[in-house]
Amino acid sequence: MKFDAAYARQSLLKKDSLSISGQLDLCRKTAGGELNVYKDAGYSGKNTKRPGFERLLRDIKADKVQKLYVYRLDRFSRSVADFGRLWEMLQEHNVEFVSVNENFDTSTPMGRAMLHIIMVFAQLERETTAERVRDNYYRRASLGSWPGGPAPYGFDIGRQQTSDGRSVPSLIVNENADIVLRIFEEYAVEGMSLGLLARKLTGQGIHGPKRDTWDNVTLSRILHNPTYAIADEQVRLYLLGKGANITSPAEHFDGVHGVLLVGKRKASDRKYTNLKDHSASVMNSQGIVPSDLWLRCQLKLDSNRQLGNSGKGTYTWLSGLLKCAKCGYSLKVISDKPHRWLACSGRYNLSHCDASIHVKLAELEEIITAEITKMLDECPSESPEIQENNLYSRQLEEIDRKADRLIDAFAESSDIPPAYLQRSLVRLEQERQTILEARRREQNRPVMPAVLDFPSLGFEEKKAVAARFIRRIEVAEHSAEIIWNV
Repeated sequence: MKFDAAYARQSLLKKDSLSISGQLDLCRKTAGGELNVYKDAGYSGKNTKRPGFERLLRDIKADKVQKLYVYRLDRFSRSVADFGRLWEMLQEHNVEFVSVNENFDTSTPMGRAMLHIIMVFAQLERETTAERVRDNYYRRASLGSWPGGPAPYGFDIGRQQTSDGRSVPSLIVNENADIVLRIFEEYAVEGMSLGLLARKLTGQGIHGPKRDTWDNVTLSRILHNPTYAIADEQVRLYLLGKGANITSPAEHFDGVHGVLLVGKRKASDRKYTNLKDHSASVMNSQGIVPSDLWLRCQLKLDSNRQLGNSGKGTYTWLSGLLKCAKCGYSLKVISDKPHRWLACSGRYNLSHCDASIHVKLAELEEIITAEITKMLDECPSESPEIQENNLYSRQLEEIDRKADRLIDAFAESSDIPPAYLQRSLVRLEQERQTILEARRREQNRPVMPAVLDFPSLGFEEKKAVAARFIRRIEVAEHSAEIIWNV
């Protein structure tokens, strides 16, 4: 036997929000009697995984519900697309729908028409609100205020007075600013790498931004971030050369304040490495790192990214690809001939991971050898030299684009020192020569056959092929997952 039902939801307890009991009382009043009740407290309308909601759907599909009452439409669904599917299900099982607050009943043609109109306008309102929030974020950024979100390491969020007396969000330097400056100073020293610096900071008991230890990714994000730069004309030209849209006048790059970089990026893009479609604005907060030091670190980071590092391991051709599935840190190989073990660097170097790896490296190599051999057998023949040459050609084209952007910036701004343009072009030429030399070395290597016999390749060749096919290998205590690039 079918029954009439009522559904009520409240995500948060607010003064201006009608309680679940209040919603149900109004539903009973409209229905003129008792109703089977379904309710969810503490759940957003965007979340369709609500216990009471799911129980209601099961009863509707079982043809138990005759008429459904809700206090308001957004208590039931917050998405037009979601409600469209729900409405089709209600129609399929002959369930009438009544919204008390909007005063319509789908048992009438007018009620059905009103239902669709209200849903369209509700969705329009949410999209307009989201657009206003997004526009406000970018406007705050363009005016130099902190637009929102957590403060970068070395800063707290505070407020500053503007020239017209308004109080606006700003970044305030805190006690970690000295550590930020030290990171830049030590990384700029010849021979210092991200890994060495991370181990040094961790070993000295200096806490990272979100945990006790440091890693390459955390340091790279700090070193790339122009918020720390005491931004002057040279920083402005560097960002222009990277393709960023500069929204602040040239005179705002005064050698005192930092720069905020905002913009969307693809999920596969690393932050700060691709500045196309990004906007850079001078902030109302002071920088921490002198511009010449910040720029030296950028040049070193750019060089690292261009030349790459495929791993220098000597015990396995999988070196550089092996990661701990528990903490994400690299695995190192401990060799005691003829045995080889895998150990998490997060456990033995940083003392913060308790993973004990029991996966046998020899067996893992055999499995990956078989998988790569299978893929090579299925692939059409293609010269690896062509792919390498295309990579170097793209890098050289990017150098040319950087040079063109610098020259364009010089032509547009009469106050740019010619000496700086010359130094910048010299640096780009040095990068060009480095890439050309790498290409010459690549061209002088012995040519591999069009069809590779992977098991018969040498150690370095296997490492190169594995790095091309495999993104990383996540090794747990008793298992491993291969994340392929193909």
